[in-house]
Amino acid sequence: MLPPGSKPGPGGPVLRPLRGMLRLARGRVDGLAEFGDTAQAFLASLAPLLAFPIVGALLLLISDGPVKALATLLVTLVVQLAPAVLSHALARRWGRDGAWLRYATAFNWCQWALPLAAMALLIVLQAGLQMGLPEDVADAALLAGLGVYGLWLNWLLARHGLGLSRGRAALLVAATNLGTAALVAGPGMVARALAG
Repeated sequence: MLPPGSKPGPGGPVLRPLRGMLRLARGRVDGLAEFGDTAQAFLASLAPLLAFPIVGALLLLISDGPVKALATLLVTLVVQLAPAVLSHALARRWGRDGAWLRYATAFNWCQWALPLAAMALLIVLQAGLQMGLPEDVADAALLAGLGVYGLWLNWLLARHGLGLSRGRAALLVAATNLGTAALVAGPGMVARALAG
């Protein structure tokens, strides 16, 4: 839920979500006020997340053929859409579906904070590599750092965007991430089991 006294700042439909994303990326929950709570705001937040995979699939269609392009597109669509579906089911179960549109809109926009965090980590790790940090340690640190940051950001959004307790926010993060992983990996595992 929005912190008391939170109001959106000036700006249009692009500036406000960017400002909100940057505030949330730094742990400032007042950034939630920058996001709309309408179906239109949610769809606008989803559009760029779906546009890039569609363009990527078209490029794969040219280079690798229709089967790989379609498979890659479907996996990416599941990864992008499953968190919204799974979080909505839990929000509804917990009586928080009135706050879900703002949460889901903020969640989608905050996916762009992860590449920014990766760039910041890469700068730090590059300095470490220059001072003799082994490359495999730097790779592990990058993955661990991004993973921890991503989970923390998802938890922050669930906790404050849906007004959940700490435990329920952690449960939502676990359920959406594990559920998405199962939806992505499950069909391949079933196919291998049936073939073997």
